[in-house]
Amino acid sequence: MAAAPRRGKPAGGRDPAPDRAAAIGQYRRRAATYDLELAAFEPLRREAVRRLGLRPGETVLDVACGTGLSFGLLHAALGPQGRIVGVEQSHEMLERARRRVADEGWHHVELIESPVEDFAWRGRADAALLHFTHDVLQQPRAVDRVLAHLRPGARIVATGLKWAPRWALAVNAAVRVAAWRSTTTLAGLDRPWRLLEARIGPMTVEARLVGAVYVAQGVVPSHR
Repeated sequence: MAAAPRRGKPAGGRDPAPDRAAAIGQYRRRAATYDLELAAFEPLRREAVRRLGLRPGETVLDVACGTGLSFGLLHAALGPQGRIVGVEQSHEMLERARRRVADEGWHHVELIESPVEDFAWRGRADAALLHFTHDVLQQPRAVDRVLAHLRPGARIVATGLKWAPRWALAVNAAVRVAAWRSTTTLAGLDRPWRLLEARIGPMTVEARLVGAVYVAQGVVPSHR
């Protein structure tokens, strides 16, 4: 999860780094309407989960899991013996995820309230989902923490906003508006997956919606 970027750029002219305090405030305000706001991107969520190639009994990290919108799809793929570990720094968002888990009667979901760069969990997962987690992907510590909790050969799928080709002016205007509501920085929107790819090697990346969103998938190498 992330939040609205700080307005304006610092003196150097670069987009600011992700802002944790701004993100927490933004998602405190958005928690009640978040599920409705993300409804249009459900096809992308379904594709992301499908691309993880989950098998019954595996463990998956749902990074910046928000209100737990992906849990139902993950549960269906993993079965009752599988395990979902959701990490989320927004208390308000995670409370909604907890209610979702309780309402569904899921017993194999562990929720961790923590910034991704600081989360502690004893274990290594078979896969990781990063669905609309731009701020997380722009922080080296957060990316490294996710990878530290993945087994060699684990599958990773990341999705989110990106800049469309320069000629798509209207599309990029829409991306900018959406980013102001869902990220705290515009930095890295040309290749949001770049830090992840630098650590695990080449990723398969496909664009959707005239280049406004992406699906990137890769595998943790065995030599890490």
